[in-house]
Amino acid sequence: MSEYAIALARMTADLLMKNANGIKPHNEESAWFVTKALVSSGVAMSIAGSSRPGSGGEHKFGHALERLAPGKALHGEACGIGTIITMYLHGGDWKAIREALRLIGAPTTPAELGIDDSVAVQALLMAKTIRPERFTILDMGLTEESAQELVRMLSSE
Repeated sequence: MSEYAIALARMTADLLMKNANGIKPHNEESAWFVTKALVSSGVAMSIAGSSRPGSGGEHKFGHALERLAPGKALHGEACGIGTIITMYLHGGDWKAIREALRLIGAPTTPAELGIDDSVAVQALLMAKTIRPERFTILDMGLTEESAQELVRMLSSE
């Protein structure tokens, strides 16, 4: 584990969260800001020697959702929703992440992607089969009932 890669990934995430209200579609300055964040994330992955600093349970959920509902969501949209869920499970500030995604106009619920909640539940349950060698919070034994509650949580205020 690389402390430097962790610090770089955390700094990048913090910068994006702090500047979410300034990230707008079709805005060149926003595109440059996000591009710099992506490059920074790539550097963290290079230092770590794997994609782990930028890819955890949220990506496993995203890939599962993409398999179950192909063409419905962009990869980043699916991972954004997965980030809300995994941060909730980690006990972090999932509401701040949800609000940041809302500020930039990103979907925060399966319905906003045109996907039924039951498909998102199945994606949560399927996530552990995606890259099974990579252990994440979604590999901790979600039940169907807990997955349903997590999807309902996305729409709670």
